[in-house]
Amino acid sequence: MSLLEKALESGKFGVTAEMAPPKGYDFTKQLEDAQLLNGKVHGVNVTDMQSASLKASSLGLCIKLKQAGVEPILQVTGRDRSRMAIMADILSAAAFGIDTMLALTGDHPVVGDCKQSKPVYDLDSVGILNMLSTMEVTDRDCGGNELDGGAPRFYKGAAVTPVYEPIQLQINKLRQKVDAGAKYIQTQGIFDMESLKRFLDLVDKANIKCHIMAGIIPLKAAGMAKYMNANVPGIAVPQDMIDRLEAAAAEGKEKGVKGLPMQLGIEMAAEFIAKIHDEKICDGVHIMAIGAEKNVPTILEKAGITIE
Repeated sequence: MSLLEKALESGKFGVTAEMAPPKGYDFTKQLEDAQLLNGKVHGVNVTDMQSASLKASSLGLCIKLKQAGVEPILQVTGRDRSRMAIMADILSAAAFGIDTMLALTGDHPVVGDCKQSKPVYDLDSVGILNMLSTMEVTDRDCGGNELDGGAPRFYKGAAVTPVYEPIQLQINKLRQKVDAGAKYIQTQGIFDMESLKRFLDLVDKANIKCHIMAGIIPLKAAGMAKYMNANVPGIAVPQDMIDRLEAAAAEGKEKGVKGLPMQLGIEMAAEFIAKIHDEKICDGVHIMAIGAEKNVPTILEKAGITIE
């Protein structure tokens, strides 16, 4: 049983971080950052060519993390693999002791950096979850063939976007994911507490039972916030946050001090996490530091969060 499953299923506050594999084959930086996260989070969620940009595989870095004593969470998208390829990766992951995964449909290659790549989409996120749940119950592969030694069991997760119109589509898709076997849900980055609460109320009213972890993206600069607002579906950074980041940049320029916007982003992320934890708003947080994983321990320390 993974650390994340133990935490969430026992009612403790779950904490995960996100990490991208390198665009290459040298995992040195990722492994160094992972050691900083060790003991601070319940799992490191390894992205699977996020935004359809070519990187080393999620499985490859997950294996390296596991060998280094860090708890990995395998991301699996339907964009690049048939159901056979997905199941092959899942079986290989299990052989290395990886037992937690996150199912995603995946961004289309047209938005990525290898646009000639042909999308597969044999299965979407719901299809991946259904296939794995069926495998676990039947001990058979995607073709109905018996698996030698039986099937591995995974703690299965999925994603949801709380800021979306019409929101009922997200609620309906969330229900499908939970019915297909998802036990925990990580949200898209959320910056407004009221938006998060409204979404959680809708989940409660729909009687959907799962563990929801709020997605936290520490902002590095006002430009980053503006870019995400304009280009990333489901992201809505409030104007007051952007104003504070711009003011921090202006102050830094005036005083000749670098990094004030990033420091403010760390403070804002910590305040948001602390409020979620202290008011028991949801079951945990998923921190997406986007290349600044070394800041995650500082964010958690400022939020007063330690894992159990």
